[in-house]
Parts: sequence; C-alpha cells; structure tokens
Amino acid sequence: MDTSNPAVFVNAELLRLYVGRRVRAVIQVLRSDGGVVTGKSTDDNQILVKGSPTSPLSKFVEVVGIADGEKSIHAEIWTNFGDTFETHTYNQLCQLANGEFKHMFL
Repeated sequence: MDTSNPAVFVNAELLRLYVGRRVRAVIQVLRSDGGVVTGKSTDDNQILVKGSPTSPLSKFVEVVGIADGEKSIHAEIWTNFGDTFETHTYNQLCQLANGEFKHMFL
C-alpha cells in the first residue's frame, strides 16, 4: 500500500480544513450534471465533486481527490459503494480520524 500521499477521511464539515490537500469522502449521489456531481456527505451537508467518473455511479460513492474549496473536491478516484451504506458509522470514522486518533490515520 502506498502511504506517501495519504487521503484524509472527511465529511463536508471537515473538508474546509483540508483545502489543497488530498481527501476521501463518501457521498450519496443526488445529481450529476456534466462533470459535476452533487452529493450528500455523511454529515448530511452537500459536497460538489468535479471530474468525470469512468463508469455509471451507484447511489453511494467514495471519491478521492484534492479539496479545491470548502465544499468541493476535484476527484481523481471514484469507487462505487452500492445502493446501501451506513453513513452514520462512516461519519463517526471521519470524526475519529480528525480528532483524538488522528495519529493513527495519517
């Protein structure tokens, strides 16, 4: 596993802390309009994801890319997570990965 350029686990609230850095987030796809996907983050806030997925998107998608704004990511990697996903648990993971246990994730 390549650890030279880790991606921070984020939700929409945490995204603003990492503008210009590599992040990963899971979103529920709300709509896709020509290179911009609007999604609901695991904390129930919206994120815009820029880029072109290589395949049709499922309802839940993990994106890895550069946070290019307080509420947007320029995606490099799109991974379909299917039509059901436990958003509350992932949101707790984001909180842990950016809080007391941050040293374990980066």
